[in-house]
Amino acid sequence: MRISVIGGSTVSEEGYDRARAVGRLLGDCGHEVVCGGRSGVMAAVCQGARDVGGHTIGILPGEDRAAANPHVETAIATGMGNARNALVVLNGDATIAIEGNTGTLSELALALDYGRPVAALDAPRIEGVDGIDYVDSPTEAVDTVVAAVDGD
Repeated sequence: MRISVIGGSTVSEEGYDRARAVGRLLGDCGHEVVCGGRSGVMAAVCQGARDVGGHTIGILPGEDRAAANPHVETAIATGMGNARNALVVLNGDATIAIEGNTGTLSELALALDYGRPVAALDAPRIEGVDGIDYVDSPTEAVDTVVAAVDGD
């Protein structure tokens, strides 16, 4: 399955490590990683997935595929700016959010609107909104969304 991983283009050291661990876990299980293809969480999750031979897809805001981080295997240029956020979540069967800010919030809302299971790891909390599972570890994030997609 494909899992969209969203989060900040700048990230704390702990967030980077957690995103890389999520990527490794997804890659180990044979899941494809879909992300925005740039820096921060996106680079970390792609690096983790590629470390274990996983496939990474970066859906870029600009027109240049070469703008992808070096761990993106398949770069998709959109020329859509932040509107590409919809494509990031639509191309995953579930979404994992790690840290982030307003762009991540928009992607969380889109994921919920599209009915995608969502796990949030150190991501912004949205009080009063159902459908986001706030988790404490990379393993819990991956297990949560995989179980939701598989119907467990």
